[in-house]
Amino acid sequence: MRAVFFDRDGTLMEDTHYCGDPALVRVYPGVPEALRRLKNAGFAVIVITNQAGIGRGIITGEQYHAVQAEFLRQLGPGLIDRTYYCPDAPSAASPRRKPAPGMVLEAAADFGIDLAQSWMVGDKCADIECGRRVGARTILVRTGYGSGEACHPDFTCPDAVAAVGLIAGAG
Repeated sequence: MRAVFFDRDGTLMEDTHYCGDPALVRVYPGVPEALRRLKNAGFAVIVITNQAGIGRGIITGEQYHAVQAEFLRQLGPGLIDRTYYCPDAPSAASPRRKPAPGMVLEAAADFGIDLAQSWMVGDKCADIECGRRVGARTILVRTGYGSGEACHPDFTCPDAVAAVGLIAGAG
């Protein structure tokens, strides 16, 4: 099975800096339709997100789950196969916190994903490095933090919708 792994904040929805309020969730325009296109093409769609605000005590686990529920509501049903999140602060030695590949490896085991046929899409170098570490192709989007990131992805796109167009075109 092929998959597209997406970062959440700054990639699929606006990054509001440790979003703990569902009222602040804004899915980027065109994202639900783009994710549907991937699903129709046979890709698993998985969100891989660092949520250091929990580990830092800025937001609670309950706030994260409320924001996630609103994110999924705005997307619509059936577009995300699963979300993996890491609540650890950057100071924690975590095998799951991007750029470490733990969450992607968990998803690959859970879904039987062929990582060499998969993609990682995100707005930070940590996303790109995570994708590299598992052998996936990588796309840096210029939304969120991506406008200021200077890393070396396989591809760069203006946003997640354009990234999906590239992935769908690549087969």
